[in-house]
Amino acid sequence: MNKTILVVEDDNDINALLKRILTEAGYGVIQAYSGTEALMHFKNGAPDLVLLDLMLPGLTGAEVLSRLRGQLSSDIPVIILSAKDGTGDKVALLDIGADDYIVKPFEPEEVLARIRAALRRRSPSPQGEGELTYKNITIFPDLRKVTVCGREIALTAIEYDLLLTFMRNPQKVYPREQLYEEVWKDGYYGTDHTVNVHVSNLRKKLKEADGQEDYIQSVYGIGFRLAKS
Repeated sequence: MNKTILVVEDDNDINALLKRILTEAGYGVIQAYSGTEALMHFKNGAPDLVLLDLMLPGLTGAEVLSRLRGQLSSDIPVIILSAKDGTGDKVALLDIGADDYIVKPFEPEEVLARIRAALRRRSPSPQGEGELTYKNITIFPDLRKVTVCGREIALTAIEYDLLLTFMRNPQKVYPREQLYEEVWKDGYYGTDHTVNVHVSNLRKKLKEADGQEDYIQSVYGIGFRLAKS
């Protein structure tokens, strides 16, 4: 079954270009030209991925993303499209739940590669992989479900995959570049802030769910691991 991409872009030419690129690659495409229209389409049926421009009439792209992650509790992959290429802009969007960030002008091949990587991350875990437990966390790979102290918590796709990676090898220290390659399914481009922001968000959610335990430890100069008992 073809995957469906929601393209949210108010520039008619760019929206049409993205539709052509995605259609030729075999994806179904839903087009939206404002933040309000994007949310309407989303409520009518969740797409498999969202390409989201930031500068939109009415609701901005950041506001749309915030509502998807907040009110709608959606973990659908969201890739930001923006002419802004500052580190601060990227970190702010990653911090509220963006999965990836593409700077305009973009190459069609890059857009398709980022989409394929984001969709691969949402593929189910291998059949038969049993539940994993660490301290008060239990992860159910077949269901992509996580509980802390017996209560289910909401994680984005990236946060879930980071946690699953850590829990599969609880003694291992993961360098940032290895996490990027394993979780983002992409080559590492020295984007430490991307990994750092998502790990920080995951750490906050685990701390909110269980304030008595530390779950993720930073290893100076290397990366991250599950905190030792």
